[in-house]
Amino acid sequence: MKTRIILASLTAFFAGIALCFAADPNMGTWKLNEAKSKFSPGATKNHTVVYAPAGDMVKVTVDGVDKDGKAEHNEWTGKFDGKDYKVTGAVGSDTRAYTKVDDRTLDMTVKTSGKVTITGKVVVSADGKSRTVSTTGANPQMNNTAVYDKQ
Repeated sequence: MKTRIILASLTAFFAGIALCFAADPNMGTWKLNEAKSKFSPGATKNHTVVYAPAGDMVKVTVDGVDKDGKAEHNEWTGKFDGKDYKVTGAVGSDTRAYTKVDDRTLDMTVKTSGKVTITGKVVVSADGKSRTVSTTGANPQMNNTAVYDKQ
């Protein structure tokens, strides 16, 4: 009897862990596919984006290059609840907010000193192998469509 209870408990435990990691298709490491992307001249290119659990929040780490090829790195930790959370290391923005639209879609708002500078949409493909990030802003360099492949 004890063996059955222990086995049932372990099975439930491991099934719960598997569900937690598989629940959000945004999680993981994403690499830019430049061939499928469309950038305005002078746009920043985010080559690697990592979404990782951080307690009850999500940490987004971005590495890329600016228009001059200079390395850029920024980090955001928050929830997909539409509220502004501080972003560190980003040139020209100080907060970012993500709103979960459905299981595969996020709306994004980037602000500088409380003013919206960029809006965007992040859509993960049905097979979970790619995602498309479409952004628009007052500056034409912010109007881009970036396609990423899951690593």
